[in-house]
Amino acid sequence: MPPAKKRTRNYDPTKIRAAVLAQFTTVRAAVAGLTPEQLAAPTRLGDWTVRELAAHLTMVLGSVARYLDAPEPDKIEVPLQDWPFRMSSAAGRGDEDVHAIVDAGTGLDGLFAHALDRLAETLPGAADTRLVPSRFGGMTLADFMVTRTVELVVHTDDLNDALPGLDVPYDRQALAACTRLLADALATKAPGGSVEVRVPPYAVVQCVQGPRHTRGTPPNVVETDPLTWIRLATGRTTWAAARAAAQVSASGERADLGGLLPIMS
Repeated sequence: MPPAKKRTRNYDPTKIRAAVLAQFTTVRAAVAGLTPEQLAAPTRLGDWTVRELAAHLTMVLGSVARYLDAPEPDKIEVPLQDWPFRMSSAAGRGDEDVHAIVDAGTGLDGLFAHALDRLAETLPGAADTRLVPSRFGGMTLADFMVTRTVELVVHTDDLNDALPGLDVPYDRQALAACTRLLADALATKAPGGSVEVRVPPYAVVQCVQGPRHTRGTPPNVVETDPLTWIRLATGRTTWAAARAAAQVSASGERADLGGLLPIMS
C-alpha cells in the first residue's frame, strides 16, 4: 500500500479536457483506416486483438458521460495520486465488457462516434469540482479526466506496438499529464529524496529513502524519455530490458528502480 503522505500536482482542467478529446480523435482517425487483418492482429494485452483494444478506448472516453449521468457521490474516496495503485489492484478486470461490445457487432466508428456525442452532451456543462462515481470510488471530474489521459496514452502505445509503422501520434498535453501522474505515483510509492528521476521535458521527482540532496547534481539520478517511463511504470517493459537497450541512464548506488516497477499494470 502507498504511504499515507501524498504528493499533489495541479493540472489545468481546460487543457486536460482538450488533451483527452485530441488524443481520442487522433486514435479514431487511425483506427478508421485499418484493414480487417490489422483489426484482427494480436496485441500485448492478453487475448485482446486490435479491434478489442480500440473498443476499450471507446469505453475509456464513454465512462466520462456514464459517470456524469450517475448520481454524484457524497465524498472523494480516490485522490488522484491513489488512482494508479487502484488500477494496479484491478488489473485484468473489464475484459468481458470489451468482448461483449465486439461480439455485439457494433462497428468501431459507430462506437467512437457515440462516445464523442455523449461527451459533447454531458461534459461542457459539468463543473470540474463535480464528483463522479469511478469504479474505485468518488473522484472529482477534473481528477478523473487526468486518468483518461493515462488510459488513452498507454493504450495508444499498445496500438502502435501491435501495428508497427502505424505511429499514432501523442497529444503533448496528454503525454505530459500521463508522464507526471505516473512519476508522482513513484514518489508516493517510495517517498524520500535520495534518487532524482528525470523524464524530460515533463517531470522530475525525488524518491527512495536515504540521504537527501539539496543543491547541485544529486548522487543518484535516473533519466529516461516519456514513453520509456510510461512503459516501465505500466509493465510494458522491464527495468533490465530498458537498461540493456540504453533507454534509461542510471547513476549512483541507489539508482536501481527495478524493485519499484511497475507502478500499475
